[in-house]
Formats: sequence, structure tokens, C-alpha cells
Amino acid sequence: MQKRILVVDDDKMNLKRTGSILKKQYAVLLAESGEEALRLIKTEKIDMILLDIAMPKMNGIETFEQMKNDSVDVPVIFLTASGDEDDVLSAISLGAVNYLKKPYLPHDLLRRVAKGLEKK
Repeated sequence: MQKRILVVDDDKMNLKRTGSILKKQYAVLLAESGEEALRLIKTEKIDMILLDIAMPKMNGIETFEQMKNDSVDVPVIFLTASGDEDDVLSAISLGAVNYLKKPYLPHDLLRRVAKGLEKK
């Protein structure tokens, strides 16, 4: 059975690009906000989450903290355009398995997802 990856990003083009890279190897679900992601996590089996850090209303760090509060134990890779070290360090200290700076190359994304799923 294909692993299911939830991609969370407020930018529709980033969602589409990431989804098209992943769909050759994984079942892909898309969410445009942290709130939508939290709803999907409650109703769908998810094997990994790719989570954008910079989103309006509820950013990726806040979404991840809420997942932890809800006892959601799914590997998370943060996606960041900023490259802000504080964001990345916060994500890793919260328990993210990795991060990827946007824009990324398809093979980098696939390699990090595969490696993150191994840790599960």
C-alpha cells in the first residue's frame, strides 16, 4: 500500500508542484492551511507531513505544536522559503525529522521523504 503524504502550504503553486513530484511514488493529500491540515489528520491515515513554516493565521510551527498537543505521532518535514535559522531550529527542537529550503530539487524532496519514512 502506498504511503500517504500530507502537504500543507498556503501557496497553491507550491502545493501543485510538490504534489506532482510526490504522486509518482506516494498517495498525496493537500491542505492550504494549518487548520485544514489538523482536520485532515483527524479523519485520514497520514504517514508523513510536509509542512510550510510561513502561513497566515496558523503558521507551521503552531500547527506542529497543536499536532503534538493532540498526540499526533507522524514524521514532519518542514518546508521553508526563509531559511531563517531560528525557524529551522524551532522545528527540529519540536521533533521534526528534517527540513527543506524552497525552492528545492525534486530528487532532494524525494530523498528526504524516503529517509523520513524510514524513521517511522
